[in-house]
Amino acid sequence: MGMKVLVYDSHHYEKDNFLASNANFNHELSFYEGKLNVSSASMAKGHECICAFVNDNLKADVLKVLSEMGVKLIALRSAGFNHVDLEMAKELNLKVVRVPEYSPYSVAEHAFALILTLNRKIHRAYNRVREGNFSLDGLVGFDLHGKTIGVLGTGKIGRVFIQIAKGFGCEVLAFDANPVADYAVKLGFKYVELDEVLTKSDVISLHIPLNTQTHHLINKAAIDKMKDGVMLINTGRGGLVDTKALIDALKTGHIGAAGLDVYEEEEKYFFQDHSGSALSDDVLARLMTFSNVLLTGHQGFLTKEALGNIACTTLENISAFEKGRKLVNEVTIN
Repeated sequence: MGMKVLVYDSHHYEKDNFLASNANFNHELSFYEGKLNVSSASMAKGHECICAFVNDNLKADVLKVLSEMGVKLIALRSAGFNHVDLEMAKELNLKVVRVPEYSPYSVAEHAFALILTLNRKIHRAYNRVREGNFSLDGLVGFDLHGKTIGVLGTGKIGRVFIQIAKGFGCEVLAFDANPVADYAVKLGFKYVELDEVLTKSDVISLHIPLNTQTHHLINKAAIDKMKDGVMLINTGRGGLVDTKALIDALKTGHIGAAGLDVYEEEEKYFFQDHSGSALSDDVLARLMTFSNVLLTGHQGFLTKEALGNIACTTLENISAFEKGRKLVNEVTIN
C-alpha cells in the first residue's frame, strides 16, 4: 500500500479518474467534498499527504494544523500555487508539488468558446429560440477574420490559444515578460510591449500566472488604454482583473464584452451549487446582470483528457515523494 492521501474539495467528475489512475500507484485515497480550511485541516490526521485544489486555503494557519496532523506532502492538483504560503511550508518542512500542465488545449479552447459565444450572442440566441423568439435584432457580431487579438502570456496555453486565433485568420499581438522569439516566428505572431497590446487589440485574452506583479494587471489605467468596445477574456486567475474597474467599463460600454472563467473571490462560490441561496457577493451579483458578460465557474480545465492527466501527474508526484525520488514538480520559493 502506498501513501495515505486525503483529497479535499473532491467532486464526482474527478474521483473516477483518480481511482482509475491509482490502480497503477496503489495509494490509499480518501475523498472529502468540503474545502480545506483551518477547521477542516484537522481531518488530515493520520494522512501523510493531502491533495488540494485551486480554491482550498493553504495559508499559514492551515499549514500549521496540517503539520501538526502529521502531513508531510501537499499535492496540488492544479498548475497555480498562489494560494499557498510557501514560506510557511518551507519553515514547516512541508513539501509542495503541483501539476504544471494537464492540457493546454482544454483552457485555450474554452477561452475561444467564450469569444465565439459572446461575439455571435449564442447565449442570447439560445434563450430566445427556446421561447419561440426568432428575431435577430441585437444579435449582430463581427468577423474574427482580420481582427487583432492581444494575448498576455505565451506559455503553453497562450501558444495554443494563438494557434487557434491564427486559424481564424486573426492578427496576434502578444506580451510576455520573458518572450521567446522562436515562438513568434513559428506561430506567426508579434511580441510587443503591454501598452501596444492594450491599445491595438479588438480582443484581449489573459494567460499569465497570478503573482504580486500581475495582481490587478487589468485595472482602470489599463482599461482606459483599450479600444472602445474591446472584448476581454480571462481564463487565467480572477485576481488578474480589478472587477470593480471592469464593471465601471462595462457600464459605460468601453468594454464591449467580457468572458470570465475565473473571479477574484471565487472560492466562496465556485465548484458548489448555490442555486438555492441568495448571492451575497454584491460585485459578483452586479457582474452577472450584464447580458454582454459570460461567466463560467472555472471549468476551462474540465475535459476528459485534462482530468486524466491531472490525476496521473498528481499520483506520480505523490509516488516520487514516497520513494524518495526527485520531485520534478516541486514548488519552491525563488
